[in-house]
Amino acid sequence: MKFLPLIWSGIWRKPGRTILTVLQVVVAFALFGVLQGMKTGVSEAVARARGDVLFVAPAAFGGAPLRRADVERLKSIPGVKTVAFADGLLGTYQKPTQPVYVLAVESSDVWLTLIPEVFYIGPKDLDALRATRTGVLINADIAKKYGWRVGDRIPLTSTTLQTDGSGAWVFDIVGMFSARELSQGGYIVGNYEYLDEGRALNKGTVRNFYAVAADPKQAAVVTEAIDNAFMNSPHETRTASFKELAQQEMQAIGDLDFAIRSIVSAGLVALLFSLATIMMQTTRERTPELAVLKTLGFSERAVLLLLVGEAVTVCIAGAIIGLGLAMVVFPYAAKFVPGLSMPMVVVAVGVLGAVVVALLSASVSAFQASKLRIVDALAGR
Repeated sequence: MKFLPLIWSGIWRKPGRTILTVLQVVVAFALFGVLQGMKTGVSEAVARARGDVLFVAPAAFGGAPLRRADVERLKSIPGVKTVAFADGLLGTYQKPTQPVYVLAVESSDVWLTLIPEVFYIGPKDLDALRATRTGVLINADIAKKYGWRVGDRIPLTSTTLQTDGSGAWVFDIVGMFSARELSQGGYIVGNYEYLDEGRALNKGTVRNFYAVAADPKQAAVVTEAIDNAFMNSPHETRTASFKELAQQEMQAIGDLDFAIRSIVSAGLVALLFSLATIMMQTTRERTPELAVLKTLGFSERAVLLLLVGEAVTVCIAGAIIGLGLAMVVFPYAAKFVPGLSMPMVVVAVGVLGAVVVALLSASVSAFQASKLRIVDALAGR
């Protein structure tokens, strides 16, 4: 503690240089926080993805929709615990630049427990949806976007035509739902029966099924059994677990880990060399001052710790500010990855990294200063 006044005085010896140095550290660790947070957050999001919930879709992308009647056939497949289905229509609200997707689900209790960590409907809201044929549920995002409230009636225009040839659909907001998905601000939840009875085409079909495996360890076996059951039929399926889909989405982005490691490593190495150069320059400028300290009885160890303490203080302060900024910015970056959050381990690693960078950058100049000969220093040699 007795060195703190000296450390503080040394840090602010040249305020302009100190401020620029801190800004370098802030930028480097803000970048570290956002990128490393995304990397770690993505890994955790994939690890959390459900392996027992299976997404059953048409085998060919854009192919013929699946038959609703096949829900019973799916339930009869060994290893399948429960099955739900969904369809939908894409419409616009007021003007073409305001798209709204209506996710049409069966109003069964399956949705209370199917995927609550991603998509959740409360019991009261599900009952309200059941009770109102034209009812829909909204979430906080789309409610804020369009100023909707429970009790409002909303008209949508869609290319999905009704039996009378009209593309105008009317829905009544009866409740709320919550979701943690990429498109969470762009869809609402409605009744499948209302959609299926009203549309002119594709009656009795669904976009996809959600099958839950009774034993998560047997999910791969159940997946194969489902696709085999519909093989060589007019409605072939392609089944994958939520975990598989999450992994495929990450692979589609590319080698995210390598890209982030490369950027973060380059940034930290550049910061290390920059800080080392600044520390050497500062030490040379302070040679007479350091000689006076040694004359007053400061040991080599004390001088070493004094200079290292200055570097560590600056780096930790800059890192904390930078990581704080990263936590503020992260929610915006997280919108590109469903369910992504900033792991606190990234903050801890960032602060530890700041200490390591400070020690490495200050080690050479601090060691040289500690070995400084008082006579040579005062003589300007």
